Amino acid sequence: MPKIEIRPSHVSDLEQLLALERDYTTLYVRQIDIETEEDETQTVVLRRVRLPRPTRVDYPRNRQQLLDQWGYCDAILVATQQEQIVGYIAFSLQKSPHTVWISDLIVQRTMRRQGIGRALLFAAEEWGSQKEQQRILLEIQSRNDPAIQMAKKFGFDFCGFQEAYYPNGDVALFFAKTIH
Repeated sequence: MPKIEIRPSHVSDLEQLLALERDYTTLYVRQIDIETEEDETQTVVLRRVRLPRPTRVDYPRNRQQLLDQWGYCDAILVATQQEQIVGYIAFSLQKSPHTVWISDLIVQRTMRRQGIGRALLFAAEEWGSQKEQQRILLEIQSRNDPAIQMAKKFGFDFCGFQEAYYPNGDVALFFAKTIH
């Protein structure tokens, strides 16, 4: 992992945050199947479906929507390397059920898969623990296979979805874990 520092964001970080590349490429998407049993119990099944070719996916929020969203955040932590921002995590506290809700987790494209996302997740979890929160929750586009794989790798469990959640109409998947 590259040597990084994680710190709270400052107003002076705004342009660097907005300049980070948010799009990603994926070979997989998640298909949501709802199975209904005879007793009317429903089960949600996430199927990982391989696409015929790699697909580039845009981030679901544009510049103005990000700025608006950040106005509701309780914290934004940034990862820096040699004083350059290489990633950030934005989150808010939800009163019930005492949850740290992560709306954005971004790592600069050239720095991905080097442990920066993990470090940001652990920093948010520690922040939540200090605030006596019980859970940490990630919202992820259903097409963001790399983020879904990372969430599962670090002990997050699928806990729900919402259609047309993002401003661009994309489906959101929610993954949560207990804060220790």
